[in-house]
Amino acid sequence: MIEVSRKTKETQITVKLNLYGTGQAKIDTGVGFYDHMLEAFTKHAHIDMEVMCTGDTHIDDHHTVEDVGIVIGQALKKAIYPVQSIERFGNATVVMDEASITCDIDLSNRGYLVFELPIGGKVGDFDVELVEEFFKAFAFNLPLTLHLIYNRGKNKHHIIEGAFKALAVALRRAVTLNENAGIPSTKGVL
Repeated sequence: MIEVSRKTKETQITVKLNLYGTGQAKIDTGVGFYDHMLEAFTKHAHIDMEVMCTGDTHIDDHHTVEDVGIVIGQALKKAIYPVQSIERFGNATVVMDEASITCDIDLSNRGYLVFELPIGGKVGDFDVELVEEFFKAFAFNLPLTLHLIYNRGKNKHHIIEGAFKALAVALRRAVTLNENAGIPSTKGVL
């Protein structure tokens, strides 16, 4: 079990995870919709993850969402790198009713984000602009190359949840064990 903690004036976070788990989640960030997205991510990535966060949500949810993304990325970095004997690349298209989202990832040890989800406004009390903040913090702290592409959809909840689930499935595929892969790079290192 990997454990990473981070404490600032804005948030206090602890993340515990097992990369090759069964999808068990214990999530409490103080932001209900975000908890729901992280539970979906955990379930479909087949990782076991606990996230405990106390944040300055009396101001807004920005610091909580971004900082939890940072710590999850750091915990996954400890679990994945140095990359060896795994597939490295993963992709998935996930549909939720009318919504379809594609995620492509490369466990490249280089942070990069392409975020093409045309969403704005709110889902319940959740500011939708924070979705990109999560994925940016996640991608740059893991680090990995992450492309999230909107194919279709109208319901913001479905689009966002589709993105979290697509990332989960792509990650699960990228960390699939492959003893023949060695270090999956022509450079000999990632």
